[in-house]
Amino acid sequence: MHLTAPRAILFDLDGTLADTAPDLAGAINKVRTDRGLAPTPYEQLRPVASAGARGLIGAAFDLKPEDQGYDDLRVAFLANYEAAIAVDSRLFDGISILLKGLLEHDLSWGIVTNKAARFTDRLVPLIGLQDACCIVSGDTTPHSKPHPAPLLEAASRLGLAPTACWYVGDDLRDIQAGRAAGMATIAAGWGYCGNIEPTSWGADAVIATPYDLLELIRARQ
Repeated sequence: MHLTAPRAILFDLDGTLADTAPDLAGAINKVRTDRGLAPTPYEQLRPVASAGARGLIGAAFDLKPEDQGYDDLRVAFLANYEAAIAVDSRLFDGISILLKGLLEHDLSWGIVTNKAARFTDRLVPLIGLQDACCIVSGDTTPHSKPHPAPLLEAASRLGLAPTACWYVGDDLRDIQAGRAAGMATIAAGWGYCGNIEPTSWGADAVIATPYDLLELIRARQ
């Protein structure tokens, strides 16, 4: 897709707007230590943080959702995370300036995440993202990313055609969802990226910093 001037920018949350990996890693490592196991090294957990419980349980316990014992680990992990959701989570460097810049360009911005609403709704105001024009969580629609439904819901809430929106994310499924929704897609190279090179995702652009997004927008206005 050729990048045309957007009217709104939609963002993934974990690994794109916010560095939430420290608290997610802490939650899964508490599951391990509560069971008498050594913590999994942070450098193994950080790349899979955008994948939530599935990615973190996979990295920490080598289990998939269909494996025996996975559900009990997931319940424990989510309980730990809910109890300590914003201890070390912060916006990435440059995000506050980026969001201010979007307002200066008269662009709306919103959040589309696979994180369940019970976590999103608590986390967003704690890390300074409460001014989002729309927030669509993983359980807002019947489907989560890479299905396009959450992105289509966000565009609808903004009163815009999907083609008027850009979607920015740090995971392959973000790009897949954006393409399926008919949006321009931007890969956030500063994010977790799941140990996969973002240039292989087929995004319309790959950017290294939040400032680069402002430059892309300015070049098309």
